Amino acid sequence: MTTPFAIEPTDIDGLLVVRMKQITDDRGTIRELFRTSAFADAGVPVGPWLQVNATETQQGAIRGLHGEAMTKLVAIVYGEAFGAYVDVRPDSSSRGKVVTVPLVKGTQVLVPAGVCNGFQSVSPGVSQYLYCFDQEWVPGMSGVAVNPMDPDLGIVWPVPVDVNDRAQLSAKDFGLPTLREVLG
Repeated sequence: MTTPFAIEPTDIDGLLVVRMKQITDDRGTIRELFRTSAFADAGVPVGPWLQVNATETQQGAIRGLHGEAMTKLVAIVYGEAFGAYVDVRPDSSSRGKVVTVPLVKGTQVLVPAGVCNGFQSVSPGVSQYLYCFDQEWVPGMSGVAVNPMDPDLGIVWPVPVDVNDRAQLSAKDFGLPTLREVLG
């Protein structure tokens, strides 16, 4: 069985949900994590990717919401996660919008530079989350971040979060500004 490559727009300008091309047979599944020509044919030229990271995250833990000055292509390669995205770009027509996406194998999200990206691992044990960056990450690089627990975001994290449990939420992420503070 073959699942074709497809791209779906969201309420955030430039934030796209990508369904990977997948081929499944009796042996298992092959997923195309990235094909330059497929994105170009869809009118979404991206890359080249200059850095690729993978995180392994325990169930219930949140990473983000971070909006560095780089485009990201993110995907789950093991387990499941709940992705959250916030547009904080000053000149964006969708500034202030929040989009959430269930992240399962075969689903990716293309995150434009300046849109905050975060996720919560929801599968038992761990999830593995892949990030492709069009810039190399460096400490202090420009960008904006938002507190993922800000109630004004309206994000309902699927796994209850104890904000004092550092295995679920870092002190750094909990100390980030609210959306209202970021938007000014």
